[in-house]
Amino acid sequence: MKSVQDIAKEIVAREGGYVNDPDDPGGATKYGVTLGTLQRLGIDLTADGKITARDVQKLTRDKAVEIYVEHYYTRPRLAELPAVLQPSVFDMYVNSGANAVKILQRLLSRMGHALADDGVLGPKTLAAAHAAADAAPDLIADAYGIERRNYYYALADQRPASRKYATTRKGTKGGWILRAEEFISPRFHLTEAEHKARVAKWG
Repeated sequence: MKSVQDIAKEIVAREGGYVNDPDDPGGATKYGVTLGTLQRLGIDLTADGKITARDVQKLTRDKAVEIYVEHYYTRPRLAELPAVLQPSVFDMYVNSGANAVKILQRLLSRMGHALADDGVLGPKTLAAAHAAADAAPDLIADAYGIERRNYYYALADQRPASRKYATTRKGTKGGWILRAEEFISPRFHLTEAEHKARVAKWG
């Protein structure tokens, strides 16, 4: 099984280098780490007493991996989830913070576990996740990945500026959808025709 460091390195490689896309609410970003994240964590990489886009530009791959493992895996208690869920939830936590846990909580609630979708991995959520994994070990990761894919589509439904992350100009799957499907078994991937039908209303 891949280590959390291996997964974090894959996330860093997938996220790519420095960008500052005006359509991205995260703002200046490098290796998936946003300016807001550095400010929230108080990480002043330029040591000038200010945390600005210059600090984002100075971020190294190793530092990004360190941030991910500490603040997006260890502290949110992802290590206590069933092993089969950890990679996708970790990747989603990097991408969308506590929404990664909320998606899991809503899924588990529909599976019959009474949970609040508060984005916190407390004892009830962890117990429900383990019960679900024990009941359907071959399907729980796919179910979460599908929920994640649906979350991206719904987000793009609500925010037209984000649609370019869910679909390409040619109408094929965008980065968000491809990213979600990396953690879904191929038999549950959408065909390109299914994807195009899902986004047809976007014009």
